[in-house]
Amino acid sequence: MKNKLLIFILTLTFISCGLGNKSKSDMTNQKDQQVKIETTLGDIVVKLYNDTPAHRDNFIKLVKDETYHGTLFHRVIKNFMIQAGDPESKNAPKDKMLGAGDVGYTLPAEFIYPKYFHKKGALSAARQADQVNPEKESSGCQFYIVTGEVYNDSTLNDMQQQMNSNKLNIIFNKLAQQNLQKIYALQMEKNHDGLMDLQNELIAQAEAMANEQPDFEFTPEQKEAYTTVGGTPHLDNEYTVFGEVVSGLDVVDKIQEQKTNSSDRPEEDIKIVKVTLLN
Repeated sequence: MKNKLLIFILTLTFISCGLGNKSKSDMTNQKDQQVKIETTLGDIVVKLYNDTPAHRDNFIKLVKDETYHGTLFHRVIKNFMIQAGDPESKNAPKDKMLGAGDVGYTLPAEFIYPKYFHKKGALSAARQADQVNPEKESSGCQFYIVTGEVYNDSTLNDMQQQMNSNKLNIIFNKLAQQNLQKIYALQMEKNHDGLMDLQNELIAQAEAMANEQPDFEFTPEQKEAYTTVGGTPHLDNEYTVFGEVVSGLDVVDKIQEQKTNSSDRPEEDIKIVKVTLLN
């Protein structure tokens, strides 16, 4: 953990819907909203989780506003995910960089983990990186559908061990994020002793917190999914999962097989023709 705080500082320098009066029981019993995404390669039907009401309601609003009509699957990475929802992708020329478009707001994260995780077919919200988005707030419009890959038991066990060994660093980085103002003030004062004292203080806090937390372990449901249909387990509890594909996974696979350029944009545009509510 030596010099962790200074490394964290150096890293930073390079990083340029309301629910009304519905009760929880009402929301749980409410039927999942299904949405059909018609693309130039076929139709995908997703259901939206009632457990993530802000993301559900926002997606429904965007569908009703026809926000997604004519947008592209602008970022496609085989065995990882297919991403869409950038308003700037409508009629975008071939050389235009995509992925920065938004609708002017973000959504607070709604992690319902481990109930919902990044199995193949999971519908999740894209977002900016932790360095500029420590609260992991979701994009107001961009989403992705997980394709991922299938893992064996041995690989999942290795992931568990790696996550547990990284636990201390993860906690430390979160504490450092919470103390950014103090860090910047000490840095501006060139108070190296103060920085070292703060580092030691945060290390002690991180070690105490790590000792109180149980070791990470995949749930039986995660193990079953990741060793059969596959997914992207390293994204779990980092991005909001707010729905899943109920039909059209073959279309998702067709999209992920398309040839892409160096920016992961398909060479031939894959367009969302229309998005409609089904029930």
